Amino acid sequence: MGNAHLHSIHVHPVKAVRGLAPREAVVEPWGLAGDRRWVLIDDGGKVVTQRGLPRLALAAAELLPDGGVRLSAPGMEPLTVPVPRPSGTVPVELFRDKVDAVPAEDEAAHAWCSAYLGIGVRLAYMDDPATRRPVDPEYARPGETVSFADGFPLLLTTTASLAALNALIAQGDHADEGPLPMNRFRPSVVVAGTNAWAEDDWSRLAIGEVSFRVAKTCGRCVVTTTDQGTGERGREPLYSLGRHRRLGGKLVFGQNLVPLSGGTIRLGDPVRILE
Repeated sequence: MGNAHLHSIHVHPVKAVRGLAPREAVVEPWGLAGDRRWVLIDDGGKVVTQRGLPRLALAAAELLPDGGVRLSAPGMEPLTVPVPRPSGTVPVELFRDKVDAVPAEDEAAHAWCSAYLGIGVRLAYMDDPATRRPVDPEYARPGETVSFADGFPLLLTTTASLAALNALIAQGDHADEGPLPMNRFRPSVVVAGTNAWAEDDWSRLAIGEVSFRVAKTCGRCVVTTTDQGTGERGREPLYSLGRHRRLGGKLVFGQNLVPLSGGTIRLGDPVRILE
């Protein structure tokens, strides 16, 4: 573990669309700065994701300095959306959570997203992540909150575990689908220089100056079978995870993290396992 280091950082400004790979990122209590603060909701207020709309993989969001986003997608003119003023909220349903969010002020943003997806959707922003959405109380400490990420502030994966998974895929019934890139798993941070599956045994770690606790392993869903470059779906990695990485009824890859301190993480930062 002496050479474990931060291999890549990934920020997804709008949940479910393509994100960014910056060289550094500020760690806030609820996740990486700017990560998943925006979300798309349907007419009933439910969050839409690649689970139901794999076409979202082809859209992209660039984070602007003020927290706004610049949206782009095939066949669409790019659109800049500023952070909305706190003039009222709409209820957002994300899995079992009910969260208040501020809708984008510009109707063009809703129209742009609806036109691209072919269904009526609205774009909404989490204005106050310190209060809007608690982490799952089964795994949380008092006061811990999260953005519109699936459940926890950060997701960590390792290059060694991806290589091991790709080796399993190569030996399986759907070898033609591999090897898979890391973007299938939409992590926040990727660590290199470890043994495969070493992260299973971590409970506390530091990336550079910032420390984290491991909340739980990450159960994976159909999004991982979506090619992030084409939006097409296959059988992997869920087929191989189901055969080799089943834990408590979940197919697992990666670890969910909660920050224990703040600061900036940078590519190449040493990763130290504290517990």
